[in-house]
Amino acid sequence: MKAATVIPGKPGSSAVDELPDPSPEPGELLVEGLLAGVCSTDEEVVESEHGTAPAGRERMVLFHESLGRVSYAPAISGFQEGDHVVGVVRRPDPQPCPACAAGQWDFCRNNEYTECGIRGLDGFGSQRWTVEPRFAVPVPHRLGELGVLTEPTSIVEKAWEQAEFVARRSYFAPRRVLVTGAGPVGLLAALLGKQRELDVHVMDRVERGAKPDLVRELGAGYHNSLDELDFEPELVFEATGSGNVVFDVLRRTARNAITVLLGLSGGAHTMRIPAGAINDELVLDNDTVLGTVSANLRHYRGAVHALDAADRGWLNGLISRRVPLAEWQRALRAEEDDVKVTVRLAE
Repeated sequence: MKAATVIPGKPGSSAVDELPDPSPEPGELLVEGLLAGVCSTDEEVVESEHGTAPAGRERMVLFHESLGRVSYAPAISGFQEGDHVVGVVRRPDPQPCPACAAGQWDFCRNNEYTECGIRGLDGFGSQRWTVEPRFAVPVPHRLGELGVLTEPTSIVEKAWEQAEFVARRSYFAPRRVLVTGAGPVGLLAALLGKQRELDVHVMDRVERGAKPDLVRELGAGYHNSLDELDFEPELVFEATGSGNVVFDVLRRTARNAITVLLGLSGGAHTMRIPAGAINDELVLDNDTVLGTVSANLRHYRGAVHALDAADRGWLNGLISRRVPLAEWQRALRAEEDDVKVTVRLAE
């Protein structure tokens, strides 16, 4: 079979390799890879900013966003041949820590977790892959290729869960939502906000094209800067990873506001901020700032539910390019109007 591979830590090592077909361990599913989604994390692994190959190996199969079709399923697995599935990215550490033992591996406490296509495990960028049934999430056939959006939606599903959990500390029920960044994660956060019938606004510097069109098709407001806002957001999903945006947002939120950080900044960029003023505002206004990463099974299942309830035409608008496996490196090179790029694994 063919697979997209890379040597973590070695720039310029990306390739399309011929690998032996995988043999499922007892109880595992054998899956035909259909699509892999591409995100900035994949770019960072390829560019050697982070990533770890499986133990005893130099190369790693790339990509953590998946969609596949079951080609073999043990009788006791709960799956059948032909089922569409997505693989869970993060896996619990072998110790396990208390969080992983409770099935909350997205909150792993000892940093010994592994992640498919990122840290210590092969990803889903191959024409066939195997997975334990407990780490496989069923996706309805009616979603078709849109099932590849499950993993990024699971991240957003968890972010909404965390925000709503914090909001329950008081009477507070956010109504006005601001999403900063109109990439796939930001747009999916906006989708889940509209599904909750909230007043959603998205801020991104792009002035025209697919991103503002997708926001407006949702019935959400679109802005090119925070200065355009005529309200104080009560709930913020920050998906740019820009330190400047983060601290600018924190100075503009309403009382009791919740800000969820989803983006990574990277690098060692420094900036001057009015730390004392921001601290005072957070304290005096009962504001909350939290970070979130990864997801567990309930978030994947919630993501499938959210995608299944969404308009198919709108979801299709998120996928701007489909690149064949033989040319998968092209998926990492951003093109004008890109939102979400996928790799077709059968080609």
